[in-house]
Amino acid sequence: MGYGTAVMTLVQSGLGAASWNVLTEGTAATLGISFGWATNLISLSVLLAWIPLRELPGLGTLLNVALVGFAADATAAVLPRPEGTLAEIVYLVLGLVALAFFDALYLGAQFGSGPRDGIMTGLVRLTRLPIAVVRTGIDVAVAGAGWLLGGTLGAGTVLVALCMGPLVGLFLPRVAVRLPAVDADGQSL
Repeated sequence: MGYGTAVMTLVQSGLGAASWNVLTEGTAATLGISFGWATNLISLSVLLAWIPLRELPGLGTLLNVALVGFAADATAAVLPRPEGTLAEIVYLVLGLVALAFFDALYLGAQFGSGPRDGIMTGLVRLTRLPIAVVRTGIDVAVAGAGWLLGGTLGAGTVLVALCMGPLVGLFLPRVAVRLPAVDADGQSL
């Protein structure tokens, strides 16, 4: 729910949303559906990319698909539009930090990543590149695709694309649940 709220806070800033939200905005406009429904549709579509990455869904994956779009639409219904440049900047900064924090929080819970983050975690595992590098590459590619579909790019989009990876990398070790090591028989070590 926090992730969806953060997403819509970024969108409402008017300064440019996260890369995936640029794609969502373009998809919503193209298909004539709400932002939340487009979020859920993209989530389901992105799960297909997990197949070659050999990512496994979990409870967190299912909850992400079901709740993020709903939370974004609910937030849009109650969050007032910012008035003035300072308020837009506050929305952008709060949205960015909250998005990175909630991203790290649900990844760190170890219940399965969301569809978009499953691509990131799968590529990190396969390439052994740092989260910041992989996340930034994905964000730049997705923002470009969203822009081609008619999504809105802004200075905030660039800021989010450049900062999400490092911020998630900063928060994740601090919120991750440490699972006990187990042997081949499932016994704790």
